[in-house]
Amino acid sequence: MRWRLDAGTTETLLRAAVAAPSIHNTQPWRFHIHDGVIDVRTDPARRLRVVDRDHRAMLLSVGAAVFNLRLAMALDGWLPVLRPFPADGLTVARIEPGRSGAPGPGLRALGTALFRRHTNRGPYARAVVPARVIDELRAAAAAEGAELTVLDRVRREALLTLTAAADAAQRRDPAYRRELATWTAGGPGRRDGIPAELTGPRDVHGWLPARDFGLLSADPGRPAAVFEPHPQLVVLSSRADGRTARVRAGQAMQRVLLSATVRGLAAQPMTQALEIPRLRRAIADPADPWAPQMILRIGYGMPVPASPRRDLSEVVVAAGAPTTAV
Repeated sequence: MRWRLDAGTTETLLRAAVAAPSIHNTQPWRFHIHDGVIDVRTDPARRLRVVDRDHRAMLLSVGAAVFNLRLAMALDGWLPVLRPFPADGLTVARIEPGRSGAPGPGLRALGTALFRRHTNRGPYARAVVPARVIDELRAAAAAEGAELTVLDRVRREALLTLTAAADAAQRRDPAYRRELATWTAGGPGRRDGIPAELTGPRDVHGWLPARDFGLLSADPGRPAAVFEPHPQLVVLSSRADGRTARVRAGQAMQRVLLSATVRGLAAQPMTQALEIPRLRRAIADPADPWAPQMILRIGYGMPVPASPRRDLSEVVVAAGAPTTAV
């Protein structure tokens, strides 16, 4: 049996890829399909120049799409071969089929979560996530070479303090507010960004310093809700930092998010402190080689709808397109 990257298979793989999460739902990825392989590229035009000056979040987002492609190829009956591209340029990875093989139950379970995983910005129940589920999330991160740390009370409160400080600093920054406005402004037929119906409710008590995507909204009827006073936070870290490490961390992040979805968990990124260099350094342990890449709030929340996605025609690279950043 030989691999055939026909139109139907291509659409299946790409729909899985673009279901990945991305910062501000920027969807900063493009795909070049040629010679039976798929090259995954960044789209610099979609980088957030205020909150993502070092491209970390963009590379994590693209890494999440890489994981979804790998998973979809495995579900199609082919063991994916991933070839990273560490050199400076647009291409971050090439995915091609290896030998044929049936996916195991673990991968099949992740596959059921591909289109059910959605960022949940609502309140979560006060129930603690069981230790056995946490162990599964740790194992998911480890399978992709990353480390998932569950914060105890002291570290959680310290991180919430840093997050609140970062959030306040960003809110005061006119450039941040302009960038936020760009990605939260609705419009007919818009298929990216965060629409008003997905910004989430306001926190009545101000307990949770999550990013407020409704910050600039003039809607007086925006709902409010009571959030959990002690959110459960986990930090995903990579063994190193830099371009290749961040793409790999994005794959680990997505595996964790899909595993969480399988177990009925909701998740929300809380990354403001990672977006300010001095605060990111405060989170990292100087004696520890692990670099923090993502902070997630996890718990049990009510279902939320999916964020919009661009048409596949917008993310496929035309033949002859540039392969290096300009």
